[in-house]
Amino acid sequence: MKSFLTLDDLSAKGRTVLLRADLNVPMQDGRVTDDTRLSRLVPGLKELSESGARVVIMSHFGRPRGKDASLSLAPVAQALAALYGKPVPFVDDCVGLYVENAIKAMKDGDVLMLENLRFYPEEEKDDADFAAELARLGDVYVNDAFSCAHRAHASTHRIATLLPAYAGRLMEAELTALEKALEKPEKPVIAIVGGAKISTKLDLLNNLVRKIDILVLGGGMANTFLAAQGYPMGKSLCERDMKEQAAAIMHTAQGAGCKIILPSDAVVAKEFRANPDIEIRSSDSVREDEMMLDIGPDSVAFISAELEKVRTVLWNGPVGAFETPPFEKGTVSLAHKVAELTAAGKLTSVAGGGDTVAALAMAGVDEKMTYVSTAGGAFLEWLEGKALPGVKILMERAKQASAA
Repeated sequence: MKSFLTLDDLSAKGRTVLLRADLNVPMQDGRVTDDTRLSRLVPGLKELSESGARVVIMSHFGRPRGKDASLSLAPVAQALAALYGKPVPFVDDCVGLYVENAIKAMKDGDVLMLENLRFYPEEEKDDADFAAELARLGDVYVNDAFSCAHRAHASTHRIATLLPAYAGRLMEAELTALEKALEKPEKPVIAIVGGAKISTKLDLLNNLVRKIDILVLGGGMANTFLAAQGYPMGKSLCERDMKEQAAAIMHTAQGAGCKIILPSDAVVAKEFRANPDIEIRSSDSVREDEMMLDIGPDSVAFISAELEKVRTVLWNGPVGAFETPPFEKGTVSLAHKVAELTAAGKLTSVAGGGDTVAALAMAGVDEKMTYVSTAGGAFLEWLEGKALPGVKILMERAKQASAA
């Protein structure tokens, strides 16, 4: 039995499909500045429409306090219509008689977008009555918003208990990719984890070292692990009060048979700005007035050689201060290596997290990975081994449907 139902299991013709999307896109002066989430939604939207469904799109946008015109989804409907190639009519509410009448007027294949769900505080409270009002609008529920699946809200969780529930194509792709990378991966598995602090990724690291073969650490968090081994860090970003936790993770990794790779050398500078004077130092010889801002060439070469030996890579976080030249070189070099091995069919590569997506785009390889998740918090919580309410309910509903 499949763990969740997908559009392959749905006979959509003539039915009103409530499609939960994540349209929480960057906006400036009333215009969408990054339409990645919209363009990813379009193929699944077209599939439903062409199958004869009446598609009602639901989403949140921002964090409004009550009804806030500046956080209306109306401009998003216009941006989606441009990508979709057909009108996407907009209704300036998401529950009530006005909305119900607009949906009744739809024909098979039509698409309609509702107003920001968070204009109602009941949405974030997973309120049963609000979920029931939403459920009255449609015949079936499709969740295509994995990026919101870590939240138990009315439109991501409760509504799935009231209607036949399916995973959309984006949700399906995300869950399939993550299962391949972490739950049922082709081994050996390597994870590249970077970022500023280990304090924000303790759960992630503790979960990963029990499941993977090699853990590569970079960025500021690697400095904390080096400090735990007695290395001088100079002025480097380093959570010195987290050295015990770093040592505990290394101990857990050793017991689980997971090898941890820390930078053997680093690009250092005396000040953090674009294009300062730099030196390459071994990780044990950083001076008091210097800071480590990227992994060095020997580290890049060693990690690249390790990548040649594995079959699956998970990536979360850059290995240096990639936004500031020349400290992007380590991240970009590894990104090109992963992309090269992926293209050659030697590697399954799954990456995610805001900075990671930005770094891969900078390297020009975001389209060359097996899968790049834009889900942010949900991606991280999945890597941490946490149950995601929006995913869990889809799996429970699939079991119920199978047993019926």
